[in-house]
Amino acid sequence: MSNSQLTPGVVPGRLPAEAYCRNFADVDPPLDAHEARVAADRCYFCHDAPCVTACPTSIDIPLFIRQIATGTPEAAARTIFTQNILGGMCARVCPTEQLCEEVCVREVAEGKPVEIARLQRHATDTLMAKNLHPFTRAPATGKRVAVVGAGPAGLAAAHRLAMLGHDVTLYDARPKPGGLNEYGIASYKTPGGFAQAEVEWLLMIGGITLKTGVALGRDITLESLRADHDAVFLGMGLSGVNALRAEGEDREHVHPAVDFIAALRQAEDLASLPVGRDVVVIGGGMTAIDAAVQSKLLGAETVTIVYRRGQEKMSASRHEQDHSTSHGVRIVCNAAPVKVHGNGAVREVEFAYTEDGPAGLKLLPETFRLKADQLFKAIGQTLGEVPEGLALEGGKIAVDAAGRTSLSGVWAGGDCATGGEDLTVTAVAQGRDAAIDIHAALTQP
Repeated sequence: MSNSQLTPGVVPGRLPAEAYCRNFADVDPPLDAHEARVAADRCYFCHDAPCVTACPTSIDIPLFIRQIATGTPEAAARTIFTQNILGGMCARVCPTEQLCEEVCVREVAEGKPVEIARLQRHATDTLMAKNLHPFTRAPATGKRVAVVGAGPAGLAAAHRLAMLGHDVTLYDARPKPGGLNEYGIASYKTPGGFAQAEVEWLLMIGGITLKTGVALGRDITLESLRADHDAVFLGMGLSGVNALRAEGEDREHVHPAVDFIAALRQAEDLASLPVGRDVVVIGGGMTAIDAAVQSKLLGAETVTIVYRRGQEKMSASRHEQDHSTSHGVRIVCNAAPVKVHGNGAVREVEFAYTEDGPAGLKLLPETFRLKADQLFKAIGQTLGEVPEGLALEGGKIAVDAAGRTSLSGVWAGGDCATGGEDLTVTAVAQGRDAAIDIHAALTQP
């Protein structure tokens, strides 16, 4: 009988010490040089490649795969980084099965796409391992830009602005840069401190001053940033968490899933991280999947994801859903929480069955309960405090196609702005494109 079966409640150390290393090892090990050449040879190098259209950052995928096939992975990396400076992270976390690989000609014809993500990782890792940066700064423009948020959007914007010759000050509220790449992604996807290594490599472009532990609204204001800089880019993500709106959600051991994931990512010893024996996760996105799988890997005996609509409407990809169930996670659909039961701490969660019709979601009278000593909420995040003067749309900062906000000289991108899709690759594209528009605005005659 395992430790998890013997130990009730939310406790650390459910597994033998060696199990943590095994459970949180790299989920998809990198290709070696020979494997990469073999995988690259499967590409048809389509002239009008649908994979390029499906990539939010428009990487020239056939070109970089051809470069790998001809034995020049460093050149392939430059092709990738030209469009996506966080191509190394995206190779690890991007839902390629819903984007480039889904539309790959070989996927359509054979049901087995070219392994674009693993090939991208091979190229980017090869170049980054040499501690080389593929770009140099343009001559200084004398312009100063503030970037708020050192997540994917802010990092992409800061790098492109610095490369174009501007002086950038990059602010982030947390102790470490990286945003969700550092604090919000499952540890087994980015082991070995990759998120921080990638930031350090990105900063090699020069011209970027990083200031951590500085929060907009607490330590700095948008007004002061506008006064001291020629332009401002906001990429601070989403800081609030939606409420369950269920009675008893304030009980002990009911937490936002993002906080659990962040704590796990920053833990020096995974055996010290408490986890329940019976864990319930509410939500249907990647955060729910990451929290559920990692609960299981930490030693939880039963882990259940509960989603209010049908499984086909879960925003987590089918690949990620299957990954969770392969680790023993159960997925229950068409149910919504109505009450959290317990005496101080959560003991059970009561759900109502739901019906999703033309008029929206309807709670049915029939209910059921799930045993739970730990409950994670993964039902979306909110913007938090909004600087005065910024127009909102759908609870996010309203921006046009170039990332311009309602305030002159202020741009925004990533999850905090309209069009943000909770994807690293989308945030990178928005940060990059906003930087190009900022450059045009600052250098026009």
